[in-house]
Amino acid sequence: MHPLPLECLSERLPSTPPPCRLVAAVDDRSRAQPGQGSLFAMRADRAVELLGGVADTASLLRLTTRARLRWAVRRGLVIRTGRGRYASPGVDEALQASHRLSGVLVEDSAAQYHGWEMKHRPASACVAVPRKRNVLPERRRGVRVRWVDLAACDVSGRATVPGSTVTWCAARLPFDEALAIADSALRHLDVTKAELLRRAEAMPDRYRARCLHVAEHADGRAANPFESVLRAIALGVDGLDVEPQVWVDDVGRPDLLDRVLGLVIEADSFEFHGRRQAMKHDCERYNAFVVGGDVWC
Repeated sequence: MHPLPLECLSERLPSTPPPCRLVAAVDDRSRAQPGQGSLFAMRADRAVELLGGVADTASLLRLTTRARLRWAVRRGLVIRTGRGRYASPGVDEALQASHRLSGVLVEDSAAQYHGWEMKHRPASACVAVPRKRNVLPERRRGVRVRWVDLAACDVSGRATVPGSTVTWCAARLPFDEALAIADSALRHLDVTKAELLRRAEAMPDRYRARCLHVAEHADGRAANPFESVLRAIALGVDGLDVEPQVWVDDVGRPDLLDRVLGLVIEADSFEFHGRRQAMKHDCERYNAFVVGGDVWC
């Protein structure tokens, strides 16, 4: 749990974001209703970071306000990538790097290019160039360069196609980061489970096991990267067999459920919800799970 940003109380100058205001719990249309809430909205760029580096308007307005979102876009702290879609500035930086090297975005940079939510945004651009190309050290400074010959069918525009992107993330990234990306790709309907399994089987021996591990456990029902990372941790615990977003009676869908153990696992935080009413609603739901006989943690 993080303390409220006290600096927002003194924001008044034109060069700062619009002053924070109290907002109510967000309704089904994700619009803040003034006058009934009890928590300050966070900065829009921080909200995008919490949501994995890319987000749609509805998701952002659960954490921030339209005024703060517009201010962040004007300042370049948040990039508008399409109608109702926003991203951290790293997307544009990665595109500049791929253009400079005449390469293609791969791995997490390609995932960000496709607009998928991730555990965290890439620390630097990841660009693939042909194996025999000589790239001077000063030109690749600040860029993760991959020397690989990509098939034409695996490239679309400035990045690898969705299926190839997920597979190379599975091959090179830590399991929790790769799983979050695979879940997001499935959630956005950009890939299918069958395609991920097929591509994993076709990978070189040194990558095949890692890719199959991600492909077998990827699940588009996962709601966000926070939940995907929690599931990745749970998958490493002997005796646990969890599924995301499974309905429990008429109570609701917990983040993770072990049907055999009757164990409900939630990945919530006061900061992520951004509204006191949202946290209160979840606490009531947790009580309902326990009353119904499930164990909550």
